[in-house]
Amino acid sequence: MNQAVTRQPAVSGLFYPGDRSGLQQTVSDLLADAPRSHMQHRSPKALIAPHAGYDYSGLPAAIAFATLEPIASTIRRVILIGPSHRVAFSGIATSGADCFATPLGMVVQDAALRETAEELPYVTRLDEAHAQEHSLEVELPFLQSLLPAFTFVPLVVGDATADEVAAVLAGLWGDDDTIIIVSSDLSHFLSYGQAREIDRATANAIESLAPQAISSQMACGHQPIKGLLTLARTRTLTAQTLALMNSGDTSGSRDRVVGYGAFAFYEPEPSN
Repeated sequence: MNQAVTRQPAVSGLFYPGDRSGLQQTVSDLLADAPRSHMQHRSPKALIAPHAGYDYSGLPAAIAFATLEPIASTIRRVILIGPSHRVAFSGIATSGADCFATPLGMVVQDAALRETAEELPYVTRLDEAHAQEHSLEVELPFLQSLLPAFTFVPLVVGDATADEVAAVLAGLWGDDDTIIIVSSDLSHFLSYGQAREIDRATANAIESLAPQAISSQMACGHQPIKGLLTLARTRTLTAQTLALMNSGDTSGSRDRVVGYGAFAFYEPEPSN
């Protein structure tokens, strides 16, 4: 019997606490502090959540993930997709790992869904793209804390088009037991005022499902976001801004900030 291959955490102890009890407490506190005033009676099909260190983006991330609380017991599969920060490559990268580790334990990869994704010619297995990438890793402790049992498919986006990302997500869309998480921060290293202006424009583009209005300067995960927006248009989803802030609001100076947003996407309500 082959031994399971585990992707070890790359930013444990850096972006979030490296010990189990400390991480559990941090995530619990962030979720407790997350306002729920914007939550709808409907359950989201997809979320956009930030991926910086928890001191910076933990609160907006918690606001996004808190929307899963009412449906946590029904979610069985998570499609987790984000940008590549360290490795340049073409297309979209899957991981050969059987599971991803965090201080909270192991998250098992859904091998069947990975194979479905890899049927597309621009989706290839590239462990190098996952090894040091933080954009997916930092979302896992929130999911582990909220969802009783789930498998996931980690996807890192390199040089890929919005249509290519949309096609991957469409193939993995699933039913009500599947949630899509796009990991992305917003503007980078602008003044506080500039960031607020640009991030508001980004939020407007997301709410309008306008992928053509999203540029690389507006979000590090602009390609995954544009892919989700492209698919959201064809599936007539609606998008809602749950939170919009930056590192000047959460931690540190307002001279050069990074923007963070939390967004939820809802499928049309069934007609009577």
